[in-house]
Amino acid sequence: MELFFLALLIMLMAGALASGYPVAFALPGSAIISIVLAAICGYLFTGNTDAFFAQGGPSQWLSAGVTNLRGVYWEVERDTLIAIPLFIFMGIMLQRSKIAEDLLITMAQLFGSVRGGLGISVVFVGALLAATTGILGATVVAMGLISLPAMLRNGYSKSLSTGTIAASGTLGQIIPPSIVLIILADQLASAVDQAGTARQNLFKQATGELSMPSEFGVVSTSAGEMFLGAFIPGLVLVGLYMTYILVVAYVRPKVAPAVAREGAIDGAFMLKVGLALIPPLSLIFLVLGSIIAGVATVNQAGAIGAAGALLMAGYRLKEGEPGAFRPAILGGISLLTIAFTLANFDTNIKSISTSDDVFGVTLATAAVAGLLVALAWSGYRALKIDNTLQGVMVETAKTTSLVFIILLGAAMLTAAFRAFGGEEIVKQFLNGLPGGFWTQFVIVMAVIFVLGFFLDFIEIAVVVVPIVAPILLADPSANITAVWLGVMIGLNIQTSFLTPPFGFALFYLRGVAPAIVKTLDMYKGVIAFIILQLVALGIVGYYPTLVNYLPSRISLTSATAPPPRNPKLQYCVEQYVSAQFKEHGDSIAAAISTVSALDLSYLPKKLQATTRQGFETAAGVRSLLELANTQAQSVTAQSEDYRPLHTEVRRTQRIARKLSNTVDKMKSELGRLHGEQHAQRRQKLEAQITALEIEINGWLQKIPEQWETEQSTFQALQKTERDVRAKYRQSADDAYKSVSELLLILNSTEVLRSLGGDLHTLTSNVVENEPADMVDAVAAMSKRVGRVDGAKDIKSHLSKARSALKAKSPDKKKAIKQMNEAAAAYAAQLAWRDKATSSLLAALESYELEIRGTIGARQQPELPRELALFVAKCSAGHRDISLNF
Repeated sequence: MELFFLALLIMLMAGALASGYPVAFALPGSAIISIVLAAICGYLFTGNTDAFFAQGGPSQWLSAGVTNLRGVYWEVERDTLIAIPLFIFMGIMLQRSKIAEDLLITMAQLFGSVRGGLGISVVFVGALLAATTGILGATVVAMGLISLPAMLRNGYSKSLSTGTIAASGTLGQIIPPSIVLIILADQLASAVDQAGTARQNLFKQATGELSMPSEFGVVSTSAGEMFLGAFIPGLVLVGLYMTYILVVAYVRPKVAPAVAREGAIDGAFMLKVGLALIPPLSLIFLVLGSIIAGVATVNQAGAIGAAGALLMAGYRLKEGEPGAFRPAILGGISLLTIAFTLANFDTNIKSISTSDDVFGVTLATAAVAGLLVALAWSGYRALKIDNTLQGVMVETAKTTSLVFIILLGAAMLTAAFRAFGGEEIVKQFLNGLPGGFWTQFVIVMAVIFVLGFFLDFIEIAVVVVPIVAPILLADPSANITAVWLGVMIGLNIQTSFLTPPFGFALFYLRGVAPAIVKTLDMYKGVIAFIILQLVALGIVGYYPTLVNYLPSRISLTSATAPPPRNPKLQYCVEQYVSAQFKEHGDSIAAAISTVSALDLSYLPKKLQATTRQGFETAAGVRSLLELANTQAQSVTAQSEDYRPLHTEVRRTQRIARKLSNTVDKMKSELGRLHGEQHAQRRQKLEAQITALEIEINGWLQKIPEQWETEQSTFQALQKTERDVRAKYRQSADDAYKSVSELLLILNSTEVLRSLGGDLHTLTSNVVENEPADMVDAVAAMSKRVGRVDGAKDIKSHLSKARSALKAKSPDKKKAIKQMNEAAAAYAAQLAWRDKATSSLLAALESYELEIRGTIGARQQPELPRELALFVAKCSAGHRDISLNF
């Protein structure tokens, strides 16, 4: 019966949306009605309100929906949604202040003389507006009012003109900053958690091990990473649009003719171009650049964008009047002053200690005050001139409310969908498809594309993504990243703005297009651009590096990058080290041979043995890595024959588990049925359980007899490779640690030497003074010596002297003895340290530098830039890890 109520839920939602009922109320309304009806029917027909739910009951799922509602607003982890109203404000302010209009007119004049130039200018401006506004309606309406009449007047075809404008207006949905990407990042954050749990369970079922290696975990995403990931695909889409227009213009000149420029390209014209182009580009640089550089979070970048748009509106609304640029100039000077102050002074008020610090804090305070005055000045102008500020605020509030109300409604709908087992049905359907992950992915993309004909991007993002994303992300056969999946869905959702009959870009353009342009012309015009969007989807799907590389690069080259020994980086780090060994293996071997011949006889025995062992271990590291790579090749070769068997058996086992889950649910229901009134139902369930158990056994018997043997053989190969890699990593670490620790000891010699006078004085004081008076002094010296690398023996004697002085019955003679031994150990250390510094230090430093990027790569405190870039490129693709499950 839960399937009946699941169908009822879908029909209620579809009917409400088709009737024009507001989405914000259609989504939660259909959820609440379905859950309440299921509870009432369960009580009336079975006496149990939980009977017609896949699991749980009405109170549980209604409370889950409420929890989801509260989570949208109050979960700290979801603070990314704060960026939505900021970016909306930025976009509407730029549109209302006619910054976008200036950009369109100027670019049309600049490119118009080229065949197809007007179309190119529309795409170019659409991309710029996408990176500054991201508001679909504002962009399409602005370009429709300004560009469409000009294109038609100059002989452009109606279909090409409308298609170009509508498609260019949708670029804001994929080129960051984008509301779509923020919402997708928010939805994918919870999907990653579910996918991670599912993958851990899959690993446990397949291997029997309780914990899964972190390198097999699902890679999460954030709004900032989504912005970075979508940047290059957005440019790919812009390039496809421009290429198409140029090709059409040269193949069919009459469709997109060149337009004679009015006026000459003189200084005045270039100044106009600069004033129209430089401010938006500067805003793009500040917003996206601050995210890419790691200076600002997405929320902070949104605030930067909103403030920048307000400053730009402040001078544009007073264009041509005296003093129009004063607020913008004040704001610019203030920003430059703030940047100068941060670069040259410590502005932390608590750490003020010099007159320079006072001057820096004063200068920073004045600059911040100047920026606030510039913003207030610009805001006052926007408020007084045509009441622009109030209009922008009202539109921002309306748009933001729309987005958040739909998010809240979708949270209720998702809870209801799961209550009736919808998520499990989708999961079983997708997992049951032949062809693995890519078949599932293509089906999901096709469904999203079709839904785009009827639903807005928000409904698709908040209803479909939470259901399908955990399933796709959990699949280890593709091991995709969340940022790649989000960008792919974003590109797909973008087509929903162009696909008839409910493409919003078409609606907006229809509202401002002249009567001579028929709706059919618009439909014809967007077909080519829809195809181009699908082509872009295919390109990005085939080359995941286009999405993954930039987020990986920024992450791995930042100050918060994980160290090279992070388990998730090991595959790529070892690929890098292998390449370095191939290129520099001879020089590394020569360096090992050179240091192995050094005379270490005067070093302390333990240090001497450790160093010798390190040299011997270093000599075998390369062969261990080559052996690991050979084992990996054996695993790869064997996997070609093993994979089909593994895939088929795992599919069979999934089906058997699905049937077993059904049996468990039936047995649970059977346990709740008591009394004669349920005798018929019990008998029916028992028969069904028996039939399913027979079917389960039938499926399990289909598993080939050689499965266990083949699996054991392949897992033994994998284990051999893992063991060799583990041995290589341990050997490399030991080999590098031995030389790095010796270098630390030798480089701390001067620090140890500086303690000699104090140690001698302390020894004399222990002889002359009372024991109780010397406890703290000896303890302080012990701490100082303890901070010197390799001075543990001296510290040990000092600790023993302190213990003798601090005892209930102080033993001054023992303390003096230990102080003398500490002094003797100090002298012995200086002797061998001085000799080693003169004869070993240079050779050891040269050796350490030679092996740092290979044998010592894992032991570096942070990723060197060259290694970080290699790992970013290496990890940007997708690696199949399914045979580990």
